[in-house]
Amino acid sequence: MVKKLRFLFLAFWVACVCVVGCGASATVRAAQLNKVAAVVNGQVITMFDLQKESLPELARARLNPNDPAQAKAVDAVFRKVLDLMIMDILIAQEAKRLKIAVSPGEVDNELKRMMQARRLTREQFEAQLAQQKIPLATIRANIEKSLLRQKVMGMEVGRRVVVTPDEIKAYYEAHKDTMFDRNGLHMGVLVYAPNVNAASIAAQIKSGKLTFEEAAARYSIAPNKEKGGDMGPVEWDRLNPEWEGRLTRMKPGDVTELFDLQGRKAQVHLFRPGGGAEKPLTLEQATPQIDAILRQPKARDRFEDYSGQLREKAVIDIRLK
Repeated sequence: MVKKLRFLFLAFWVACVCVVGCGASATVRAAQLNKVAAVVNGQVITMFDLQKESLPELARARLNPNDPAQAKAVDAVFRKVLDLMIMDILIAQEAKRLKIAVSPGEVDNELKRMMQARRLTREQFEAQLAQQKIPLATIRANIEKSLLRQKVMGMEVGRRVVVTPDEIKAYYEAHKDTMFDRNGLHMGVLVYAPNVNAASIAAQIKSGKLTFEEAAARYSIAPNKEKGGDMGPVEWDRLNPEWEGRLTRMKPGDVTELFDLQGRKAQVHLFRPGGGAEKPLTLEQATPQIDAILRQPKARDRFEDYSGQLREKAVIDIRLK
């Protein structure tokens, strides 16, 4: 949460692909839209808002809200999403108190970075959104929400997280064989289509029978599959904690094991285009990289404390039955 989200569009894109195939949008039409799901410091969350925000999660879980047999699982999704919506409201209210705002220009800059990372012109980017039925206004709203959260977290969480020189030195001595220059490294992403055997393909990649690029071109549903899943150079200072933790522990050439990405099985490849020998880093050179690695769990713990404090101070009335 402390650093900017590098892969917002990728995650949002995967979620929208899932929604298109599920038909869960019928729940919105059938819901009792005038009901209140929760009130947060006087701000209302309606059932309409909750169900709309829950659609991607319901789709990924293959849940039908109109099926009584799935009522318990659907309710669990609603409560999970409602919890996130409550936190978004608390963060927004806190940003207002701290006089923190996100300008349209900042959102524009983030959009430009997305397009540059995917090597797309503005026209190509908007054409892809139209094809995937993702409104540009929705992307902008999600970017604004993420940037606002990042600013608040940077002020209230980031500045309170400290990594000492002794901690950095100890980590370097224990891991210096894995400390390499990471400038210019690219990340490839493979998000498996739902109708393929991800475990079998991952095993072929691991054994060398299939390259990551070949697998991405054949089986991925993520952007840039035709380029072997290459998402461009890794912007290390713009990774969110999850991706930072994943990538900073990889060496050039590594491919992750299967992991869940927005309800789909996925893998990531860290590589340097053209190859070349990797040079180990000195302690001084490695310090920023180690600082990021050690800062992540501390920031996560601090964020949980801060979130708890916001909730304790808030008046929250949850009306889901």
